[in-house]
Amino acid sequence: MLAGRKRALATVDLSAIRHNVSRLAEPLPPGCAYCAVVKANGYGHGAAAVAREAVAAGARWLGVATVDEAEELRGYGLTQPLLIFGPLTGAELERAVHAHADVVVWTQSFLVEALRHGARVHLKLDSGMGRLGATEATVERLAELADEAGRLVGLMSHFATADRRDEFFAFQLDRFLALATKLKRRYPGLIAHTANSAATLWEPRAWNDMVRCGIAMYGLAPANDNPDADGLLPALSLSSYVAAVREVVPGQSVGYGRTFVAERPTRVGIVPIGYADGVARALSNRGEVLVNGRRCRIRGTISMDQLTVELPSGVGRAGDTVTFIGVSGSERILAEDVARLLGTINYEVVCDIGPRVERRYIGEPSASSD
Repeated sequence: MLAGRKRALATVDLSAIRHNVSRLAEPLPPGCAYCAVVKANGYGHGAAAVAREAVAAGARWLGVATVDEAEELRGYGLTQPLLIFGPLTGAELERAVHAHADVVVWTQSFLVEALRHGARVHLKLDSGMGRLGATEATVERLAELADEAGRLVGLMSHFATADRRDEFFAFQLDRFLALATKLKRRYPGLIAHTANSAATLWEPRAWNDMVRCGIAMYGLAPANDNPDADGLLPALSLSSYVAAVREVVPGQSVGYGRTFVAERPTRVGIVPIGYADGVARALSNRGEVLVNGRRCRIRGTISMDQLTVELPSGVGRAGDTVTFIGVSGSERILAEDVARLLGTINYEVVCDIGPRVERRYIGEPSASSD
């Protein structure tokens, strides 16, 4: 009965990735490029597989956070323009150039180093995020130097509250557009880009020359609510299986710390997945799973490699699939549901899915996909 069962399995529907890319790109004007953000192993979905499907659906750029991620994509044969968002050391800068990746610049010292290596650069305005980036005056000076060297490619910024669509978002956008308008007059080929998934979905003024979509491409709601509202299809499901079923008598406990003690005869299923796989320990005695279309409560403390769920009478036997994120019967658990229970966001839920969880790809991959 248990032959062939996967201890922990993340199933990624590539047709959902293609649908989401098409949904996000469809309203964009012809001159606006789509950058598929596949950092953090494609938000836990698998960077190379997602990147290939995004390109097949029309993405023209790829975005990552580190030089290791850039090299990984190049190693899989992806040749699209590639932008590394994060800060780089000198040694990493040399590797980035070797990987034909563009880099982000916000200081003169780093610009000098980048130009010395022959890097193509995107200048970053801090329009209000308060992390990396420079003032308008500094960006203007950097743009002149980069253009003289023939390495100026883009102008970018980063929204702090696009998912809330508040006044600060409008302030940041206006600030960016003012600088972008000025610099594009001087440098007509400049690529201006600042829209994340939320801004791409909700604010056409933010589209500029390129949008950078991450969370929505995976079918996850930028505002951590319901992806259905924006026509997005969740691409990932996370599952395990019932390894054993036990009968627990009143007074008997399950798991570390005896945080669950049965008050009545209780059937429990032992599931071989734990916090090392991405099922947060904070879900102990709080989270739910789906077994044969029925919601079942996690009981006891979640361990590194195992957890226990309460099985209603007549539900669940050894070998049955246990769904943590996804659909079973008429029931569904979204990453957003898990995030709200944990007091976090859907980004963290999917990014926490560990490397030892097998990724399986379904959904008629494109001819360019493995």
